[in-house]
Amino acid sequence: MKPKDVSKSRGKRALEPHEAELWKIVTRHVNPLRRRKRAAEALPVEEPPQKETKPANKPVKQAKPMKVSAVAKPVVAPPVAKPALLPLAPVERRTRQRLSRGQIEVDARIDLHGMRQATAHVQLIGFLHRAQAAGGRVVIVVTGKGSTRVADDAMPFREAGVLRRAVPQWLSAPELRTVVLGFEEASARHGGSGALYVRLRSRGARMSDP
Repeated sequence: MKPKDVSKSRGKRALEPHEAELWKIVTRHVNPLRRRKRAAEALPVEEPPQKETKPANKPVKQAKPMKVSAVAKPVVAPPVAKPALLPLAPVERRTRQRLSRGQIEVDARIDLHGMRQATAHVQLIGFLHRAQAAGGRVVIVVTGKGSTRVADDAMPFREAGVLRRAVPQWLSAPELRTVVLGFEEASARHGGSGALYVRLRSRGARMSDP
């Protein structure tokens, strides 16, 4: 005969009173085991490294054109003021009287009457520089009084009295201020309204010196 399975038979029968009392004593001093936490809860979950995502290429915005008013204007330096030209001085009264009476003679004389304007201008400038270099103080420039008719057919385009109006402008020009000190209409003895007395500066003199 096969032996009986004691464990099975015992599991089916009820405990005896003394067995039940003994079981209570045993279980009274036994603490239940705590369940271990799941590995998933106990250990930190390592997340896989995330790949760096490059930002999507955004369309480049074109810079707005600058307004003309927004552009800084260049700083313009103020023009340098040129030194003021000293006024021309007329011939001294005493010198004029002596010239009119023939008591003194002029230092040099040039006659521009009948010349074309361009030629007369060149001749006048050269004459004044030569007279100053020679030490002259007062010279006569003859312009002619002018006429309403043409002098001859050789000069059909000559304007009447053009030199009479142009010569004073030439004498007043800045480039001649180192030569010309002043001028005025000559006396009747030396041509009247058709001539000019021209007072010259001393050679090498300053602008303010006579």
